[in-house]
Amino acid sequence: MTLLHIDAAHKRFGGTTALHAVSLQLQEGEILCLLGPSGSGKTTLLRLVAGLERLDGGSMRLGQTVVDAAGGPFLPPERRQLGMVFQDYALWPHLSALDNVALPLHRLGRTAARTQALAMLAEVGLADLAERHPHALSGGQQQRVALARALAVKPRLLLCDEPLSNLDAGLREDLRERIGAVVRAHGISALYITHDHREALALGDRVGVMHQGRLLQLSTPRELLRQPTTDFVARFTGAYGPWPVTLRGGRLHAPWGDTAAPPHVAAHAEGAHQLYLRASALRLPHAGMLTDAPHGPDASAPHWTVQARVLSRITVGEHTELRLDLHGVPLRLPVADDADATVGDSLALRIGSAHALLYPASSTERTETLPA
Repeated sequence: MTLLHIDAAHKRFGGTTALHAVSLQLQEGEILCLLGPSGSGKTTLLRLVAGLERLDGGSMRLGQTVVDAAGGPFLPPERRQLGMVFQDYALWPHLSALDNVALPLHRLGRTAARTQALAMLAEVGLADLAERHPHALSGGQQQRVALARALAVKPRLLLCDEPLSNLDAGLREDLRERIGAVVRAHGISALYITHDHREALALGDRVGVMHQGRLLQLSTPRELLRQPTTDFVARFTGAYGPWPVTLRGGRLHAPWGDTAAPPHVAAHAEGAHQLYLRASALRLPHAGMLTDAPHGPDASAPHWTVQARVLSRITVGEHTELRLDLHGVPLRLPVADDADATVGDSLALRIGSAHALLYPASSTERTETLPA
C-alpha cells in the first residue's frame, strides 16, 4: 500500500523555483532514496514531507490524510508521526545517550521510557554506552543514537537527510548497513536523502535521481544502472563518458574506430550521440588483471577492443588501481598487485558492447557536480 503520495509538488524561494511539479509514491515498508547534487531539490522535498516548509503547488498525503495542499489543509510536523535523522546528529549535549533516546518517550513515564530507549540502543549496538554523553561518543556512535531516538517513537515514516555525510568511508558503509537492517526489521518506511550514488544504490529499494528541481528517474537500483533515462542520470550514477560517436547504417563511428552497433544501440536514431559505459562493461583480459573475461548472459555478446593508456598506478586500500585514459576520458580499474602495467603503457581494453549507453548529442546536459 502507498504510504506517501506526492502529487505535482511545487516550491519557490523568492524568484527561484526549487521544485518543478515533482510526483512520487513511497510504499509501506519501502526505503526510497533520493539522489542528486547540491541544489537539486531533494532536501527541499524532504522538508516539505516533514512539514518544515509549505507547498506552493500540488498536494501531499500520508496514508489517506492530506498533510499539505497549496492553499488548502496543512498538518503540522508534530502530528505527522515522523522520525527524523539529520546530518549533524542534533543530540542534546547535556543528556546521556539513553536520555536523548528516552526524551521523546516522556509520556510513557520515566521508567518505561528509559526501558524502551535502552532496548532501542541495544538494537543499534550501543547498550554498553548508554550513559555516555555525546561529546564522549564518536560521530558514528552519535548518529546511531540519533537513529535510535528517531525509531523509538515508532514513526510511520523515517526521514533521513544525508545522515552519513559527516562520517569517513568505513563508518559510512557500516552505518548504512545498520540503518537498512534496523529499519527493515521494524517494517518502517524511509525517505533517505543522499548525494552519494553508491550509498543510494546499496540501501534503496528504489532510487530517484533529482536535478535542478526535477525528478528525472525513479527506479530500482538495477533498472537505474542498466537503463538510465538521461545522460545526467548515467553520469551521476557513475557511468564513464561521454565519448562523441556517430550512428549510421548500423555502424558506430567512435573515437577508437568504426565498429558494429549492438541491436539496442542500432535502434537509436541515426546521427550524433554521446556514449557512456559502466565499469562493468570494461575488461582488461591480460594476465594478472582482476577484471578478466566476463561470465554469464553477456559473455557471448560482441566486444570492442580498444587501446587505453596508463596514466598512473596507485594503491587503494588492499588493492592496486590503474588510472587509464581512453580517448580523453579517465577510467579507474582494479588490477592484481603483480600486474605488468606501468605509466605510459598502452593496454588492450575490451568493452562489452551490450552495456553501451547512448544519448542524442543535443540532450547532453553538463553539470559541475558529479561523483568522484
